[in-house]
Amino acid sequence: MAEENTLTAESREKFGKGAARKLRAVGKVPAVIYGHGTDPVHVALPAHDIALMLRKANAILRLDLEGTMHLTLVKDVQKDPVRQIIEHLDLIVVRQGERVQVEVPVHLNGEPFSGTLAVLDVQTITLQAEATHIPENIVLDIEGAEEGTQYHAKDIVLPTGSVLAGDENLLIASIIALPVARDEDADAAATGAAE
Repeated sequence: MAEENTLTAESREKFGKGAARKLRAVGKVPAVIYGHGTDPVHVALPAHDIALMLRKANAILRLDLEGTMHLTLVKDVQKDPVRQIIEHLDLIVVRQGERVQVEVPVHLNGEPFSGTLAVLDVQTITLQAEATHIPENIVLDIEGAEEGTQYHAKDIVLPTGSVLAGDENLLIASIIALPVARDEDADAAATGAAE
C-alpha cells in the first residue's frame, strides 16, 4: 500500500523561473497543492526527502504547512531532462477514505514453462482505490504458464478495496515460444552442400 510520508512544507510567495531556480539552489523543490475546490497553495519542499519518497509510485504526502496538515497525492512530477532533478511538483488534495484513480505498475512473478518467454504488454493498469490504500504494484503470477497463455486485466487478482478502472479485456501479458537461435555451422554446411 502507498505509504504516508510526513514533511514540513514552507509557504512560498515568489514565483517564476528565477524564484524556482533560487529555491532549487538551496535544496528545495517548488510545489503547488490544489483540489477539492480549494485555492492553490504554493509551497517549497525539501528536495532530498522528496526524491526519496518519489521512488515509489503514487506517493501520498502528509504536509505540515504552518501547523495545518494537508494530505496530498503526487499528481505530476516535472524533471530536468538531462540532470533528472525534480523541478516542480503538482500535488492534489485527498481526503481519508476518498477513492482516486491511479496507474499502478504491473510486476511479473515466477517463470513460464521451459522454452517460453513472458512478454509484458503494458507496464501499468488503471485502478480505483482508496487514496490512503493505493497498492504499490500489482503482481501477476506466471509460474509454469505455457505458450499461448494470455493474461487480461480481468484475470488479475486485485488487492482488497481496489477495482479495475480501465478496460477489463486489456492484454497485460502473454507467453510466447523462445526465438530459435540459428546455428551458423548448420547454415554453412547446408550452403556448402548446395554448391
